[in-house]
Amino acid sequence: MRSKAPLMLMEQMIMLLVFALAAALCMQAFVKSDQMSRGSEDRDRAVVLCQSTAETIRHCGGDMAAAAALLGTEQYGADYLMADYAADWTPAQGTMRYTLGAALVESGTDGLGQASVWVRDEAAGTELFRISVAWQETDGQAVEGAEHR
Repeated sequence: MRSKAPLMLMEQMIMLLVFALAAALCMQAFVKSDQMSRGSEDRDRAVVLCQSTAETIRHCGGDMAAAAALLGTEQYGADYLMADYAADWTPAQGTMRYTLGAALVESGTDGLGQASVWVRDEAAGTELFRISVAWQETDGQAVEGAEHR
C-alpha cells in the first residue's frame, strides 16, 4: 500500500496558492477603495471651499478686494483672486497641491454680477469642482471690463 503523504502535500500546496491569490486580489481591492475614498474626500473639500468662496464673493457684491480680505487669499487684479493649498488642505506657501481661483465674468444682463469659482488639483492637472455665483448689483457697482472666461 502506498503512502498518501505526497498527495496530501500537493493538496496543501494548491490550497496555499489559492489563498495567496485571494489575498492578492483583496489587497488590490483595498488599495483601489482607499484611492477612491481619497478622491471623494478631495472633491468634497473642493465643493465646500468653492461654495464658501462663492458666498463670500456674493456677500461682498463682487468686490474681489473685500472677498480676498475675508477669505485670506491673494487678489490678482480687480477681477481675480487665488489661493494655494497643500495636500492636507492647509494654506500653502510654496509647495501647493490644490489651487482655488475665482474670477468675475460678464453676466450679459444689466444689474447682474457674476463670478466663477473653481478648485484644481495641480498634481493631477484636473479641475475638481467649478461653481458660478450671481448677485444683483446696485447703482455704481456694475463690473466694468469683466471678461467672460
